[in-house]
Amino acid sequence: MRAFEARNAHFDTLVNTPDLRWLGQNTNHAKAHPAVIEAIVRCARDEEFHVYAPPAGFEALRAGIVADFGLEGQAALVSDGAIASLYHVCHALLGPGDELVTTDPTWNWPMAFARSVGAGVRQVPIYGPEYGYRLDPARLADAMRPNTKVVYLVDPNNPLGTACTADEIAEIVEIVRRSGAYLIHDCTYRHFAHEHHLAAKLEPERTVTIYSFSKWLGLAGLRVGAVIAHPDMVERLAGAPPNNLGSSLLAQRAAMAGLAIKDEWFPAVLADQRGNQALIKAAADRIPGLVMPVYPSNGNFIVLECDALGLRPEALVAAYAEHRIMIRQGAYHTPTFGDRFVKVSVSVPRAWVEEFVDLLPAMIERARGMNADVKLF
Repeated sequence: MRAFEARNAHFDTLVNTPDLRWLGQNTNHAKAHPAVIEAIVRCARDEEFHVYAPPAGFEALRAGIVADFGLEGQAALVSDGAIASLYHVCHALLGPGDELVTTDPTWNWPMAFARSVGAGVRQVPIYGPEYGYRLDPARLADAMRPNTKVVYLVDPNNPLGTACTADEIAEIVEIVRRSGAYLIHDCTYRHFAHEHHLAAKLEPERTVTIYSFSKWLGLAGLRVGAVIAHPDMVERLAGAPPNNLGSSLLAQRAAMAGLAIKDEWFPAVLADQRGNQALIKAAADRIPGLVMPVYPSNGNFIVLECDALGLRPEALVAAYAEHRIMIRQGAYHTPTFGDRFVKVSVSVPRAWVEEFVDLLPAMIERARGMNADVKLF
């Protein structure tokens, strides 16, 4: 079977597994606000889907996205999710011979997008106590080359959960400005951060900010996100978007409803996921050799280092899969450091996390006996 067929079949099985506990994709499984459900139902009931959406998104949604990040003077281009935004921006800003610089680990797909247009990729390692699990701006400066066209920064970092300080963002912005490159500031997990600083407030013309409704609002399956950038950049991007007929009307209606109730609904989601982090941290602390290196996480996920236990992350993932619990192996994010950790998503029902925690000692023992290769994606 071809690789992409095997990968798709893997996820088809997951989606069609009854009662699967999704602790591996950073998706938000908090119960949706009734206003969001009503917006979805009303759009379907009124059969609004017979028409195309505005090509850049509903004006009210575009304004709401910009206001949510407080980036007055910038413009939003609504997309089929943050991943579509990244595809679009990478294809617009990069070409043969250019280079994209990012961290290791990072979100992998922008590297694939860069390579697909003939650009190279350079990664700055940030995994491990020697790096503090974060990007030192001085090390970014050392990685820059004359052909560096784009710096891609996932902040908070996926999968580590570290977030840049105000001083770090200021230094990164200055490094990018001096080089004449562009900064893609992927803020998919901003809403979960204890503190977060937007690069676009310091460098609005050469920063492209990525916005997602998949995580904070839980609309992963509806596919709606945005690029936020200087109006001149949005004009450039709007000239050849991947989808010139507008993103899903149903998804956009849900997103607008979500922004309207965000202040009422999201604080409880945030508190619940931080409580789930605490449950896992307490459980990990009871097991010698199991380490949560970043706590608290600024994302809706945590990483657990299991290499000191002599466990293969894939084995621990496979052990939990026997109980219909999905967690993610580190190799999904980084071949260099992926043998050290698993990632666990925490914006999920408390009962899922309690089950994960209760099973943890037994799953570690089960994983010790699993030596066969496990094909994961």
